[in-house]
Amino acid sequence: MGVVNTTLDDRARAVFSDLGYEVTREGDELRAERRWRTVYVTTQEPAEAETHGRLRCFVAPAERAASVRDDLLARAPDYDWAVIGVEDDDYTVLHPDADVLPAP
Repeated sequence: MGVVNTTLDDRARAVFSDLGYEVTREGDELRAERRWRTVYVTTQEPAEAETHGRLRCFVAPAERAASVRDDLLARAPDYDWAVIGVEDDDYTVLHPDADVLPAP
């Protein structure tokens, strides 16, 4: 199990709350729900993260976000994913290209 980074957890919660999601803790990750959509949010590395759920978001410091995205591209998981790179009060979302997403 990875080390829990409270700062990243807090930032992840704030980002999804600001987007209108209801955010709850579920084990080592967060579950963000809005309408029909449930996104599982983690600060763990892809190799250590859970794999349940159709939508997953990995939150990392901005300087690590691109390498987390590259790791996910290499792993080609069976879920839709995005990476959020956070720095101070700002964040950037990195998505995979549409052609690497799993078919619905």
